[in-house]
Amino acid sequence: MPIRLLARDLYRLQQDVEKLEQQLATAAFDQQEPIRLRLIAARAERDRLRRVLDGQKDSPQKPRG
Repeated sequence: MPIRLLARDLYRLQQDVEKLEQQLATAAFDQQEPIRLRLIAARAERDRLRRVLDGQKDSPQKPRG
């Protein structure tokens, strides 16, 4: 997958994590658990994609030809 698409997905996931963190901070106690679970999943996906993107940036480009 091209780096540009990975970076765009990473940005979207970062926005999702921030939104869920804000929701969690303002949610009533009985509504926090589902938000917390979604936040855990979003953070895990964000971190996974960040590692993939970092690996893409560090790896040398394949020669074309």
